Amino acid sequence: MPVNLLGLNREALTQFLEELGEKPFRARQLMKWIHQFGESDFNQMTDIAKSFREKLASIATVQVPRLLSEQVSQDGTRKWLLELSPGNAIETVFIPEDERGTLCISSQVGCALACTFCSTGRQGFNRNLTIAEIIGQVWWANRALGHEAKGERVISNVVLMGMGEPLLNYDAVVNALDILLDDHGYGLSRRRVTVSTSGVLPALDRLRERAPVALAVSLHAPTDALRDRLVPINQKYPLKELMAACNRYLEVAPRDFVTFEYVMLEGVNDSEAQARQLIECVNGVSCKFNLIPFNPFPDSGYRTSRPESVRRFRDILMQAGFVVTVRKTRGEDIDAACGQLAGQVVDRSQRQAKMAERHA
Repeated sequence: MPVNLLGLNREALTQFLEELGEKPFRARQLMKWIHQFGESDFNQMTDIAKSFREKLASIATVQVPRLLSEQVSQDGTRKWLLELSPGNAIETVFIPEDERGTLCISSQVGCALACTFCSTGRQGFNRNLTIAEIIGQVWWANRALGHEAKGERVISNVVLMGMGEPLLNYDAVVNALDILLDDHGYGLSRRRVTVSTSGVLPALDRLRERAPVALAVSLHAPTDALRDRLVPINQKYPLKELMAACNRYLEVAPRDFVTFEYVMLEGVNDSEAQARQLIECVNGVSCKFNLIPFNPFPDSGYRTSRPESVRRFRDILMQAGFVVTVRKTRGEDIDAACGQLAGQVVDRSQRQAKMAERHA
C-alpha cells in the first residue's frame, strides 16, 4: 500500500527517504511542495529529478480527504465537509477577521466526550483522525483560499476546536502540530496554533513536554457539581486537578495565559453568583475568558443566555481584573458556529440510538 506523505512530519519523511537512499534535503523539498504549494501530483514537482518522481509515484501518494461540499456564510465564514470514508465526514471552518484568518479543524469523527450542550457530542463517536486527515483539512483550506495580493497566506491561525477532543487523539495531533509548526510545512508560530481540550490531564502534561502551543480549556461551569453534568470528563479529572495542570502547562506555554471557554446557557451557568464562583475556581491561574453565546440545535434542551445576563456575567469578571471577550457568533446560517459542527458520523458508540430510546 502506498505511503501517504501528507501524514509524515519532517523526521518521519526524512527516515522514509533515507530508506530509499535519498538525501535529507529531499524531505524539505517534498514538504514545501505538499504543504506550501498544495501539490499532490509528483509529476508537477519540477525541481525534483524525474527518476525520483517516478520512484515516488510507484510507492507513495499524497492522499487528501475528498471534498463533499463547501458553504459560505453571509459573514464570509466558510465551511467544508470532507469525506474520510463512506458515511464518515468531518467539518472544517474558516473564519475571516480584519487582522487574522482562523481555521478551525477537527481531530475525531464525532466526539467521545458527550458534553451535553454540543451538537458534535450528540452525534456519537466513530474513530480518531489520522495525521494525514488532520493535515488534509489545512491542505484543502490553503488550496481553496490561496494567498492575499501581497503574497501572504490567508490562514494565519489554526485552532483544534472542531469535531472531537484533540487530546484523546494525542499521537496524531502532536505529529500534525509538527507539520503545522515546521518552516518547511505551514510555518505557523506556537502562539498561532491552539489546542482546545475539555481536560484530558495526562495527555495535557504530555503535550506540555512534546509540543506546547497555545491552550484553550472548555470550562463551562464554575463548580464540580455542575461541570460533572455538562462536561462528563470532569468526573474523572475535577476542577482542582484541571487548574493545577493548567499552571504546569503555563510554565512552558508560548502565551502567558490559558483561555477558558465558557458557553453561556440560560438559567444553567449564567447567574451573577456563578460568575463569582468562577473567579474563585480559577484563582491562581493566569487566564482570560471567552464567553460563548450558546448556538442552538434541535432538541438540545438548552437556551441561549439573554444578552443582559451575558453582560452582567462579563462585567463581574472584568471588575475582578480578568480580560474577557464575548465571542461574536460567526457562520450560524450555515451551522458553522461553535458547538454546531456535526459532519457525518457512523456512530460506533451507539449514543444516538441510546438517546432515541431514552426519549421514546
